[in-house]
Amino acid sequence: MTLLRTVARPMLASMFIYGGATALKAPGPRATKAQPTADLIKKFAPELPVDGANLVRVNAAAQLLGGLALATGRFPRLAALGLAATMPATTVVGHPYWNESDPGARANQRIHFLKNVSMAGGLLMATLDPDPHKKFIGRRAKDKVNQAAASVHDQLDHLRG
Repeated sequence: MTLLRTVARPMLASMFIYGGATALKAPGPRATKAQPTADLIKKFAPELPVDGANLVRVNAAAQLLGGLALATGRFPRLAALGLAATMPATTVVGHPYWNESDPGARANQRIHFLKNVSMAGGLLMATLDPDPHKKFIGRRAKDKVNQAAASVHDQLDHLRG
C-alpha cells in the first residue's frame, strides 16, 4: 500500500467511524429525524420492527463497519461504495437546510449538507482506486505499450531471421 493510501483512507474513514460509534451508542435526535422515514417503511411493511432509532442504528453500524474496513484497507473499494450508499439518506434526512427559517441554522445545515456531498464524492473516487498491489494505471499502460513494441520487434527480427 502506498504512503498516500495509508494516510488518506483512514482520514476519509474517520468521520464514519466516529459518527457510526456515536450514533450506535446514542441515536438521540437522529432517531427523531429518521422517524418519518420509518413511518413510511411501516406503511409498506407493517410487520417490520422499524422505528427511527433502529434505522439510525442500522445506518450507524454500516458506517462504522465500512469506515473500519476502509481505514484498514480491507475491501477498500467495496467499503467506499457501501459508505457512499449510506450518504444520500443521511444527508437529506440529517441536514435539510431548505427547511430552516433561521439564516444561521440554514447556513450551518447547508455546510453539513455540502460536506456530506463532498465526502460522498471522495468515496466514489475511492471506489476507482486501483488494487494497491498493482502499479498506477498510467504506469501499467506504458508497460503494455513497451511490451507490445517489444513483441513487434521480436516478430520483425524473427521474420528477418
